[in-house]
Amino acid sequence: MMSESRDVVDLIEKDHREIERLFELLRADPGQRDLAVTEVTALLVAHSRAEEAEVYPVARDEAGETDEVAHSQEEHAEAEAILERLAAMDAHDPRYESVLRELVDSVGHHVEEEESTVLPGMRQRLSDERRAELGEAFLAARAEHLGDRPGEATRADLAQQARNLGVERTSGMTKDELRDEVTPD
Repeated sequence: MMSESRDVVDLIEKDHREIERLFELLRADPGQRDLAVTEVTALLVAHSRAEEAEVYPVARDEAGETDEVAHSQEEHAEAEAILERLAAMDAHDPRYESVLRELVDSVGHHVEEEESTVLPGMRQRLSDERRAELGEAFLAARAEHLGDRPGEATRADLAQQARNLGVERTSGMTKDELRDEVTPD
């Protein structure tokens, strides 16, 4: 029996396929919407936090993906802001459908970009061993963040997000200052 890949690129792509499957369920079966939104929110937040904590710093520092990481970090913040709006809405709100579509479009765009820039760069520039180490760290961080709610990042999470955006000297910043740095306008 073949063991499941621990390559971080494969693991990220596997999450992307699961998110796409949940989005398809949202579209095809409105009766499953509450469950699918809960599931996609949990996976997106945990996936994003794990990438931000473990993958993006390595992609930036070891694979030279500086601009791509900053852009991906901005897209995570945008998706999280949309998730917060969605979580605050009633599923019967007439605007719910358009906010859901905004989330699907935003995340779909992010997945496409990440799979065409950051992930191939990591596959080319990092050894198999390094990608496997990162995969283990990614899985541990993702498990740790399952259940985190959108908009409820810790100060440490926000500091890492700011560093991913290229913000220096985050140690002297308050949680609110860090949130301002990483929140899309």
